[in-house]
Amino acid sequence: MNNGETDFQGSKIKDQSSAFDAMDRMYRLQRYFYDVTRKFYLLGRDQLLREMDVRPGDRILEAGCGTARNLIVLGKRCPDARLFGLDASSAMLETARAKVEAAGVENIVLKTALADDFKYGDTFGLSEPFDKIFFSYSISMIPPWRVSIENALANLKPGGELFIVDFYDQADLPKPFQRLLKWWLSKFHVQFWADLMPYLDELGRSGSASLEVRPLFRRYSFLARLKKL
Repeated sequence: MNNGETDFQGSKIKDQSSAFDAMDRMYRLQRYFYDVTRKFYLLGRDQLLREMDVRPGDRILEAGCGTARNLIVLGKRCPDARLFGLDASSAMLETARAKVEAAGVENIVLKTALADDFKYGDTFGLSEPFDKIFFSYSISMIPPWRVSIENALANLKPGGELFIVDFYDQADLPKPFQRLLKWWLSKFHVQFWADLMPYLDELGRSGSASLEVRPLFRRYSFLARLKKL
């Protein structure tokens, strides 16, 4: 390995370590009351879970699974599916593992990993790609969101589906509410990426995936579905 490659790998490892540390700092205390508070404004999560056509044996990954709330819902509903979750915060995953155990759900595997860097084989020990991957209010917190979406598609089987539910631009909501919401979300390093929708549109036009996007709750949030072609 030449010096350039060594420097690149060293920089990548340093960036990953910083991301893990930042997430642990953010959620070290928040994890204890995360589910209680988030249920009031993470709108559309249950709609995503209801619309996901989960079949026995399906391999399903949540990227940015947090407390594993969504995976537990799926695990109870679909006990014959194989569910996986990744999160950058090992502290959050401590809480997630405790919640999974308390719920008595046995078909969930959790790993500390970054959405832009996981691999179905190396990270989870799978011999085949995922059938479905979803981001539930995590894309708005991932600075390398493009790479994360590309990585998710790379880890899907042909015909597999990628779902995203997250904050939208709130364009149909009153201006004072928009300002208040964006101010509040900024406290948690959350934002709607203005170039996300054009990027998703381009993926749909490129022929690499079919795309459906629906605004929810007067553009408070959106639900996107990409099917890998």
